[in-house]
Parts: sequence; structure tokens; C-alpha cells
Amino acid sequence: WGLLLLAVALGATAATRCPAPCVCDNLRAHVLCLNGSLTAIPDTIPELTRKLDLRGNSFMVIPAGAFLATRYLTHLDLQRCKVERLEEGAFRGLGRLVYLNLASNGIALLYQESLDGLFSLQQLILEGNRIEEIQPGAFGHLRSLTVLDLRANALVYLPDMVFQGLQVLRWLRLSHNALHVLGSEAFAALPALRRLSLDHNELQALPGEALARLDGATRLDLGHNPITYVAEEALAMASLSHLFLDHASLQDVAPDAFARSPQLRILDLRENQLQGLPPLAGAGGLVRVSLDGNPLLCSCLLRPFHKWMTRARVHAEGACTAPPALRGRSLNSLKSPEMRCSRLWPPPSPTAPPEQPSSASSRQCPWGCFCSPDFHHGSCENRDLREIPRDFPEDTRLLDLRRNPFRTVPPDAFPGLKELVSLHLQRCSIRVLHPGALRGLASLVYLYLTDNHLSTLVAAAFEGAPQLAYLDLDHNAFTHVPAGTFRLLPNLISLHLQHNAIGELVEGDLAGARGLRWLYLAGNAIRHIAPAALAPTKMLEKLQLEGNLLSEVPTAALRGLPTLSELKLSRNPIKHMGDSVFLPVASSLQHLYLDNMGLEWISPHAFTGLGPKIRSLYLESNKMSNIPDMSNFTGLEILNLHDVPFHCDCQLLPLSRWINKLNLCIGATCGSPPEVQGLKVKLSTTFQTCPGWGQSEAAETSPNKTKAAIKPNKKKRLAKSPARGFSKSRA
Repeated sequence: WGLLLLAVALGATAATRCPAPCVCDNLRAHVLCLNGSLTAIPDTIPELTRKLDLRGNSFMVIPAGAFLATRYLTHLDLQRCKVERLEEGAFRGLGRLVYLNLASNGIALLYQESLDGLFSLQQLILEGNRIEEIQPGAFGHLRSLTVLDLRANALVYLPDMVFQGLQVLRWLRLSHNALHVLGSEAFAALPALRRLSLDHNELQALPGEALARLDGATRLDLGHNPITYVAEEALAMASLSHLFLDHASLQDVAPDAFARSPQLRILDLRENQLQGLPPLAGAGGLVRVSLDGNPLLCSCLLRPFHKWMTRARVHAEGACTAPPALRGRSLNSLKSPEMRCSRLWPPPSPTAPPEQPSSASSRQCPWGCFCSPDFHHGSCENRDLREIPRDFPEDTRLLDLRRNPFRTVPPDAFPGLKELVSLHLQRCSIRVLHPGALRGLASLVYLYLTDNHLSTLVAAAFEGAPQLAYLDLDHNAFTHVPAGTFRLLPNLISLHLQHNAIGELVEGDLAGARGLRWLYLAGNAIRHIAPAALAPTKMLEKLQLEGNLLSEVPTAALRGLPTLSELKLSRNPIKHMGDSVFLPVASSLQHLYLDNMGLEWISPHAFTGLGPKIRSLYLESNKMSNIPDMSNFTGLEILNLHDVPFHCDCQLLPLSRWINKLNLCIGATCGSPPEVQGLKVKLSTTFQTCPGWGQSEAAETSPNKTKAAIKPNKKKRLAKSPARGFSKSRA
């Protein structure tokens, strides 16, 4: 009781410090600052706050010591805050924090000290960022963490010991990335891990060596990976009970593939290309094998598996595809004599696994540099070097050469580094990347050339680096996309060309970039995108064009992008938006950013084709005089209408009703009349005097009601028919 009274007393004192536009519940020690226009962490948050919710603001950077004034925080929510960088020591002082949510931001890289000070943290949510690389040691201070969520990022590679320090982690979520390279010791420091989610990645083989370090893991999800074959004794996980390999590309499984996982009970092999299975030797604990969705050929060659599953009392789910006489029959209903060899079924020959690289050389580290044999890292950061040093150990996988005035990268600059995966050349005053500069870097996945002086590139510069997947050219001097540069990069997934001086995209600029998924072009001077400029990138998922000079939506250029799910057009001077501007990508688009554009008019039919797939729509800080009907946007999770001056009279009643049905916090406020200025549209009392206010929901949504457009406050009356929208009251 004493503590409660003290908290109430201090809370009453702190109440006067509640920052606008936040809401402070001092009794529960909660502060909410949702979907506002905050660009910095408020410094007047009550000191005793336990839960701080800052969702939907615009912080961009979390600076060092940002929360030193709120040391009692236990829960911090920073979802959808446009955060791109966590400075070292950003969360220092939050020793009581147990929950941190940083989902749906723009974080690209985690440094070693980014999460320093969070020694009580139990859950860390980083889902939906664009994290491409994690430096080992980034999680080293999180000794209490039990759940780490890294879903839906841009990870391709996990280095050795990347999760070092997570001694009590129980669930690691890495789904929906682009992982295809795992260090053999990537999971070596996770003694308490029980569940690992690696589904929806690009793994082409079962990463047995990396997984063998997980002695205590009981559940492993590898579904939706292009794995074609499970080799002999491929999986050695002593405690594994549930294995999911569904929706992969499996064509064959070795008889003793799971012999070293004796506790395996559930094996999910649904939706693969298996025509059958051999008896699974050593898997004596199996209870169920799911084979639904496979083209099972129930010939005599399936008899050994059928006899084994009957003898071992394994329940097998699946049905025959052939021969015709047995089509549709479940495996459990078959009798051995029925499985005849009327058709031959030659099982595919398993491809032999690639040879492991030979043991690394122990050559000396270059003078003035630091080489870590445990992490396979080399670093010469900020050593004022004029030439790229040589003689790094041959097993080096990450090489950090930032902040050295190299000026050029000569041919064969990195000899002997065939295992190098990540190369950092940021802020090196580089003007020229010579042909053959990367020759011999056969394993290179990440190349960072940010903050240099590059204005052109030639394709030959990338000769010998065919695995390159991430190319970062932000903050250089490009005035156009270096056409033809990407022809030698068949595995390029992510291309960063932000904050250059590119004026347009023309046909041929992206030739050869067939596998590109993420294209970042923010902060350029792009005025025009040719209709065929994006044609080679048919797998594109994210297109970020914010902060350019586009005056209209590049509708023609969006044709032929069947998988585009995110489009950012924020901060472009697009004043008018016509009919069906997003129709070419309507079947795939999920996230649409149209904020801070000065929009003055949106056609009632601008969103034609869009519907339930749309999950987030950002329209804040605009001046539009209409909002198209979005009643079929039934999948909306985020709608931001902050800083749109709605006139809250009876003509806005349909919008108010729709907002209330959404049950979302969207930030829509009244700009007029004066008595409700600044009040949330949801809370405005002006609608209570409107005709039909008390009618039932059925009457409120009657087809006779006009839904084409809903108009906020404007000084000028628009020449639009009442049948096309709701006209503004002039009372």
C-alpha cells in the first residue's frame, strides 16, 4: 500500500509533465502517444512510466540515451515509427525493460552496441524491418531474452556465433527472409533453444551442420524452402520431435536421413514432389508422416515403405496419384498385393552434397588490422589506409574496411578470400571500382559501398562474385542507374541506390536483375520512370520511391510486377491521383505509402482493384479534398489519416461510422468547426445532431447512401456531382 500511495503521489506530480499529444494513465503508469507527428522521443514522459506506446510516429533515428529519463519502463512499443537506425546505446538505462517491439520499421543493420543495456529483456520483436546483416555480438547483452522475432527481414546469411549471449533463448523466428547461407556455428551459442522457425527462406539444402548444435530443440520449421533432397544422416538433433519440411521441392529422402534424430515423432512432408519414400531407418519414434499433396506412385516400389509404416505403426497421411486404379486411395487403406509394378518408377538419383571447404589457412593478420579467429572477422576500420591491405586469413567471412581513403578498388584487390561473405567499404572516398575488383570472391553475398563518390560502374567490376545478393550504393554520386551493371549478378536480391542524384529510370537500366526483390530509390531526383524500366524485375516485392520529384503515380511502369507487395511514394509532389492508378499491382499490393505528398485531389476510383489484401495505407499530412470509398479494405491493420483537416459536420458522418467499425487508431482529427477543432473524428459530438444518427447499422450502410468519396475541410468548393461524393457543409 505504501508503494501504491507513493506511485499515486508521484504520478499526480508527474501528470503535469504528460507531453502532447500523449495520453497518460498515471494510476496504471501507462503512456500512449499513438499515430502522432512526433519526430523525437518526448523528454517529459512521467518518470515512473512502466508501459510506453509510441506506435505510428516518425523518429527515423533512436539516439543514444533516448530513454534515460524513463528508467522504470518494462514495456516499450515502437512499431511503425519509420526507424532506420539504432545508435549505439539507444536503450541504455532500460535495465527493467522486458518487452521491446520494433516491428515494421526500416532498420537495415544491427551493430554490436545497438541493444546495449537491455539485460532484463525477454521479448524482442524486429519483424518487418529490412535487416540485411547482423553483426556477431549484437545480442550479446540480452542475457534474459526468451523470444527473438526476426521474421520478414532481408537476411541472406547468418555468420558463426551471431546469437552469442542468448543463453536462455527458447524461440528464434527467422521466417520470411532470404536465407541461403548459414555458418556452421550460427546456432552454436543457443543452449536453451526449443523452437527454430526457418520457413519461407531460400535454403537449397538442409543445413545439417548448423542445426547439429541445437541439442535441446524440439521443433524445427523448414517449410517453403527450395530443398530438393535430404541426404544420409542429414539431421542430427537429439531432442527434435516435430519437423516441418512442407511446401519445399523434395524429390527424394535418404533411408537414414533422420537416423540421428531418435526423438522425431511428427514429420510433415506435405506439398512436395515425392513419388514415394523408403523405410526410414532409425526413426523408431515416428508417430505420423504427412505426405498429402505429393504425386505418390503406389507401385511395388512403395511396398517397403508401406510395410515399414505398418510394422512401426506409423500413421501416414497421403493418397495415391498413380496408377489409375489406385488414384485417390489413402496410403493407410492399401494392401501390399495391390501395389504392383505395372509401371516402373525409377527414383531420382540423389545429388551428392557439395564438398566442405578445406581447413582455413592461418596466415598473419595485416599490420594495423584486427582479425578474430572465433568470428572469422577482419577489421581495419578508420586506420587512414591509402591502399586495401592484403594477407587476411583465408577463412575470413566478414571484412570491415570502413573509413579509409582508398579512392579506388583495383583489380584482384582481395586475393585468397574465397570464403568472404560480407565486405564493408563505406566512407572510403571510392571513385572507381575497376574491372576485376571483386575477382575471386566466390562466396560474397553483401557489398556495402555507401557514402562514397561513385558516379558510374561497369559490369566487369563484379566479375567473379556471382553470389552477390545485397548491393548498397546509397549516398554516392550517380545521376543515372548504371545500365547493364547487373548482368553478372544473377543472384542480386536487394539494390540500394538511395540519396543519389538519379533523374529518371529508362529502359535497360535494370537489365539482368531478374531476381531482384527489393529496390530502394528514395531521396533521388526522379521525375520520370519509363514504362519498360522495371520490366526485367518481375520478382520485385518492394519498390521505395519516396522523396523524389514524381508528379504522378508511375502506373505504366508498374505493369508486369505481379509480386509487388510494398510501394512507397511518400514525399513526392503528386497533387492529383486519377482513376485506377494502382490497378497493375492491385492483386498483390499490401502496403501503400502516400503520405506527405501535398495531395489535393484523389479520384473516387483511384483505388480500383485494391481491396482485402491491403494491410496498411498511409495518407497522413496531405491536403486532399476527398477520400475514396475503402469499405472493401477489410484486411486493414494500419490506416493513418493524421494531419488531414476534416470538417466534422453531417457530411462526414459516413467516414465517422466507417472509422468506428475499423476499430483502428488512425489519427483522423477535426479541423473545423471551432468547437471540435483538434478532436478525434471518432469522438466528435457534432454527428449526434445529424439526420439518421440513431438509425440501425443496416440503415447506416444502406445502398442508397453515397460512398464514393468522403470530403474533409476545404476552402474551395469542388465541382463534383453529389452522386460522386459527399459535399462539404457550408453552415
